[in-house]
Amino acid sequence: MAAAPQSVYVYGVVRAGHVLPPGRTGVGERPGPVRLLPAEELAAVISDAPAGLRAKRRDLLAHQELALVLAADGPVLPMRFGMVAPDEEAVRRQLISSRTDCLDALDRVHGRVEMNLKAAPAQGDLASLVREDAEVSRARAAARRAPGYDASVRLGEAVARGLARRASVAAAAVLAELSAVADARVAGPEVPGCVLNASFLLARRATERFSSAVERLAAEHGGQVELRLTGPLPCYSFVEGAWAS
Repeated sequence: MAAAPQSVYVYGVVRAGHVLPPGRTGVGERPGPVRLLPAEELAAVISDAPAGLRAKRRDLLAHQELALVLAADGPVLPMRFGMVAPDEEAVRRQLISSRTDCLDALDRVHGRVEMNLKAAPAQGDLASLVREDAEVSRARAAARRAPGYDASVRLGEAVARGLARRASVAAAAVLAELSAVADARVAGPEVPGCVLNASFLLARRATERFSSAVERLAAEHGGQVELRLTGPLPCYSFVEGAWAS
């Protein structure tokens, strides 16, 4: 009886001829060696799929680190964590069917990285919020006239909405300025407690200037919004769809 095909874990797509870092291993409790699977002008970066893979911190970091290392030597279309194909032939078929879109995406991210910015309401300077936000001012006055649990809850809810409104205005100004520096921008999924989740595509050499701009904007708008920058990251947000098309 023939052995069942070996499923493979896919880390990303590169151009054929992309050199793999020597000695690289992949994800899993006992990570196996990473290898290239060529198909015409493209190649998938794969390893044997480990059994019982879970999204543990160790494996998430290994996946992301490999994508960053690959990108240092040429463009890469990174897969999201957990991409497993039934066998190598399935990967080859996907590479060939997605050839044009993958090549276009590789051109788009060449020499570029992703930076992610999240913005959350700043919790300080409530006095100015009471003065400037009509809803909060009314709720505070009502709580003073008729104090009690319900009034306190309504005041707390009004303050939360007011902080979010104030943060959204500041985040919009931050977004406009940073977008002028980046090559592209995409909105990320909503994050609880955040008024902004956006990813920026920019040249690798521009990351320091971008980070400095975020630091300056965080200081300028510190009373309204808290900014959290993550990166450089693999260009996950700017290649989605190329592999699946």
